[in-house]
Amino acid sequence: MARVPLASVLLVVLGLSAVVAEDPYLYFTWKVTYGTIAPLGVKQKGILINGQFPGPNINSTTNNNLVINVYNHLDEPFLLSWNGIQQRKNSWQDGMPGTNCPIPPGKNFTYRFQVKDQIGSFFYFPSLGMHKAAGGFGGLRINSRDLIPVPFDPPTDDYTVLIGDWYTKSHKALQGQLDSGRSLARPSGVLINGQSGKDKKPLFMMEKGKTYRYRICNVGLKSSLNFRIQGHAMKLVEMDGSHTMQNIYDSLDVHVGQCYLVLVTANQVPMEYYMVVSTRFLKETLTTTSIIRYAGSNKAPKPTLPKAPVGWAWSLNQWRSFHWNLTASAARPNPQGSYHYGQINISRTIKLVNTRKIVNGKLHYALNGVSHVNGATPFRLAEYFNVEKKVFSYDLIKDVFTAVSAPLKIAPNVIKAEHRSFIEIIFENPEKSIQSYHLDGYAFFPVGMGPGKWTPESRKTYNLLDAVSKHSIQVYPHSWTAIMTSFDNVGMWNLRSDTWENQYLGQQLYMSVISPAHSVRDEYNIPENAIRCGAVVGLPLPPPYVL
Repeated sequence: MARVPLASVLLVVLGLSAVVAEDPYLYFTWKVTYGTIAPLGVKQKGILINGQFPGPNINSTTNNNLVINVYNHLDEPFLLSWNGIQQRKNSWQDGMPGTNCPIPPGKNFTYRFQVKDQIGSFFYFPSLGMHKAAGGFGGLRINSRDLIPVPFDPPTDDYTVLIGDWYTKSHKALQGQLDSGRSLARPSGVLINGQSGKDKKPLFMMEKGKTYRYRICNVGLKSSLNFRIQGHAMKLVEMDGSHTMQNIYDSLDVHVGQCYLVLVTANQVPMEYYMVVSTRFLKETLTTTSIIRYAGSNKAPKPTLPKAPVGWAWSLNQWRSFHWNLTASAARPNPQGSYHYGQINISRTIKLVNTRKIVNGKLHYALNGVSHVNGATPFRLAEYFNVEKKVFSYDLIKDVFTAVSAPLKIAPNVIKAEHRSFIEIIFENPEKSIQSYHLDGYAFFPVGMGPGKWTPESRKTYNLLDAVSKHSIQVYPHSWTAIMTSFDNVGMWNLRSDTWENQYLGQQLYMSVISPAHSVRDEYNIPENAIRCGAVVGLPLPPPYVL
């Protein structure tokens, strides 16, 4: 019998191992359409996914590959973004106007990305214009792999709770209002999973003595929301993809763009109980409810609702009670606390100050004096095809903003970040309204918050041990918030206000993180199905990245 060379055998075995070890694929086909909805009793045009409002829930596991074919049946371009999904080496799938050309009406685009090394509770949303005000959002879960220990017993069931403020005006009417130079008024109401509390049918069921997982995400446009369950305590176990120390809360302030995971034990008298959500920091509080029913009982809930807290000092103190679970594993077997962020030298400090000004009769929001605008060509595409000089200029803003009284500049706001640099970002909020920020492509450590203006002395108050790694953070009125992260994910990443009016009118920027190696070890090549638009239409494809 002929011998087979050992090297050939090894190659075959290794090849088979690669095939066997490939992470699972999940496939979805989504049809995006208009549909009539009336969550507050007023009929309006909503954006539906497969006829659903909110859209379908994605249930995935760490390292799954998601393939989502999106058909745009609207009469306008459309994009989806994936709030909190880091898109490692793959900003091509981020779904923001600075990275992706929109899906034209009547066309489709297939997103392909891996939920690499992540666990937790997230959501997706439409990222163009004011589409978010019409729906098109839904939950996205990333479960832990079986081999990774989870720091709590498996719950009986797993519920997604999408909360958010809501307007009864159409998204086009709201966009027209902003385009005309006017700010949005207060919201019309608050929704829980697309409902306003008028439906007396139970939203969730619980059995006496059992424990349930509730994933609570604020998918709204502007309002921080307080969440509570009548008669029940909540054990916080995860936020924005990180396991937390398991403290008990009667209510939680959930700011725009943030997700909290709590465990609730059905330890009360079997009957119905209200789930209560109310706005925070508005002159007039808006409240809505949904019903949780104990199995075997249809006794109506008590009419008295648990009260919401008052003032932002309470909210700040609650935030200070959140701590990273240093001994718990996240997506990998090693403990979260094995990453000692507090021992890394800061290579750069960027202080971002939000401002608002009227220019030619129209309202604009800005960061460090630049009000961002998107163009016809996504910035990452412009970089990839080497035409960025025709589309935008880098670093229009300084790392420290001093020219508060200078005229506002309206232009694309793109700043460079050195690959693998460890950057401290200070958000300073001189306004009387709360701010909320999100950074695509990363999780960061919110190490400090405080009233007034930030100074280098503020670093003495930083939590350099167990700040909870997350992707969105609030900045209280007339206050500052400091975050830190290593910019190790190559691509073009949106840093934006999660207050959608502010984002739409310019309070955002893009971080360009480029690897000089131009290697697929750092960034994937542009996908073959990438839609081209603007200045890159018809250009030859640059040479592909190699190892």
